[in-house]
Amino acid sequence: MNIQGASKQTGLPAKTIRYYEDIGLIQPDRAANGYRHFNTRDLHNLTFLARARALGFTIEDCRALLGLYEDESRASAEVKTIAQKHLQAIEEKIRDLQTMRETLSELVTSCHGDNRPDCPILSDLGGASQD
Repeated sequence: MNIQGASKQTGLPAKTIRYYEDIGLIQPDRAANGYRHFNTRDLHNLTFLARARALGFTIEDCRALLGLYEDESRASAEVKTIAQKHLQAIEEKIRDLQTMRETLSELVTSCHGDNRPDCPILSDLGGASQD
């Protein structure tokens, strides 16, 4: 299958597939004319990578997970460690976003939103203290 077919089947843009090849995540065969040829294993790995990236795993995490997926003698503890680390990062981002939401919500509530020039949102962004 060529790159357009692989793109259609996996839902990944051809540019992403080329990038994954450039960084060594996949190694499709090349025909005599130089065109990539994707076999069933390549398509499976691309689908695996698409799913891992959709879950927010980094490229390096994807590289490690794909390596572990292909290693039948792997220890699931290694996989779990990578996933737990990523989950902790997600939970930290959620906490940060909740804090941002609370702060912004308070600022929006405190702003009159009328024709007056004073605005607590701008004052806060400018570093002015709120009294």
